[in-house]
Amino acid sequence: MPSVEAGTAGPLTALSPIRLEFAQKAFIVSGGRLLLVRKSASDPFHPGRWEVPGGRLEVEDDLDLDDHIRREVWEEVGLKIDPGPPFHLWQWFMPDRADLAGRGQVRVVATARRCRPVTVDATLENQESDDHLDGCAWVPLDEAGTYDLIPSLRPVMRAFLLAAG
Repeated sequence: MPSVEAGTAGPLTALSPIRLEFAQKAFIVSGGRLLLVRKSASDPFHPGRWEVPGGRLEVEDDLDLDDHIRREVWEEVGLKIDPGPPFHLWQWFMPDRADLAGRGQVRVVATARRCRPVTVDATLENQESDDHLDGCAWVPLDEAGTYDLIPSLRPVMRAFLLAAG
């Protein structure tokens, strides 16, 4: 392989740029039910599919990881939670919509956390426009795996339900 001069595009840097982001997902259980949220028809990636509340870390605004998951859950479903321990780590790739050349990707590294609700009256009134949610439901644990989940969440849901017994 030919050598690469400093500052020139080599075999790895010539590839599409990949930006790294961190996300957390909250598995909130109350009375044997798990809170799920449904993506709206306007969601650019998974319209109509279900997932759990959560989102990406705002590096400059979130004080710590507990603050981050609390903020995401509050914004998406209006609940106050007590963050619990992580139980699963995974990743996915998606197009980087901030890359004007349209070649970049975002690698999202995520953790799923068991969370205890402090409040249970879920509402979508606090969501940000880019959350793209149009519904939420407290689903019995034995039915949660039957919902049409976003693909990257399916193995996480299986792990959660296995541990829940």
